[in-house]
Amino acid sequence: MNRHAGWDVMLLLLFAGGLFFLWQKEQEQITQELREHETLHPKVVEKKEELIDRAKNREIQVVITEGYRSEEKQNNLYAQGRSQAGSIVTHAEGGESYHNYGLAIDFAIERNNGELTWDTNYDGNDNGQSDWMEVVEIAKDLGFEWGGDWNHFEDRPHLQWDIGVSIRELQRK
Repeated sequence: MNRHAGWDVMLLLLFAGGLFFLWQKEQEQITQELREHETLHPKVVEKKEELIDRAKNREIQVVITEGYRSEEKQNNLYAQGRSQAGSIVTHAEGGESYHNYGLAIDFAIERNNGELTWDTNYDGNDNGQSDWMEVVEIAKDLGFEWGGDWNHFEDRPHLQWDIGVSIRELQRK
């Protein structure tokens, strides 16, 4: 009887290991697909479109200014304000941003005259509320995390979709 129990435990461990291996392979495949297609994750595309539609219903024109970003472009942005001219706009090097995995978007508001603005006080629909914060409210309702809530570095145009995988996990895959 003891011999059979040992085999049962061994088979159970092999089965669990196999499941973990398959899960890990699936996560690697998702990450690779995101990088290969250089595009936004389908869920981010869906939520981005819903964000634009809901804002339009409030007479706010949201413009997506950035989506997927290559690691090379991310490194160039990171160099800004450091080894390159300009202001620091990010603390994430290539591979450290959700943009690099198609899981983040940046936005601006289109003013009534057609110009883009990042003015968080602008009230183009004249309802007494900041259009920017109305968009943020919609984005959070859709499940986005807003970079304006970050303590370490405020990134007000940034919205990211958390799929339950950390940047470190995305980098490893």
